[in-house]
Amino acid sequence: MVNSSEITFEQVLDKLAVQFGGDIDLQAVLFLIGIQELGKGKIKLNKNEKLDVMHIAICTLLEPFGYYKFEGLDEEGWPHWSVNEKLPPLKPAQQQQLVKQAIVDYFKENKLVD
Repeated sequence: MVNSSEITFEQVLDKLAVQFGGDIDLQAVLFLIGIQELGKGKIKLNKNEKLDVMHIAICTLLEPFGYYKFEGLDEEGWPHWSVNEKLPPLKPAQQQQLVKQAIVDYFKENKLVD
């Protein structure tokens, strides 16, 4: 049985698949959120910068839960956070569920889904 937050996450994936074409997975959603939050438009990123973009997404998503605190932008316009509260030990499935719920909350907060 799928819970209601999973259905909502699937609806987010479906909306993104229509907008961007093809299958969208969790990693792709994190990358899209990171790019959105970076706010630099179309830029070329190296492998480390792509990981940094994913980190931007995670910090953005977990900030409302109290795990990170936004510190500001550096001289190049990249956002930075500090750890506000350490994440509790979570099993991989629990981590994934937390991130999925945070994604749903992000899309609702930014009025990107109904």
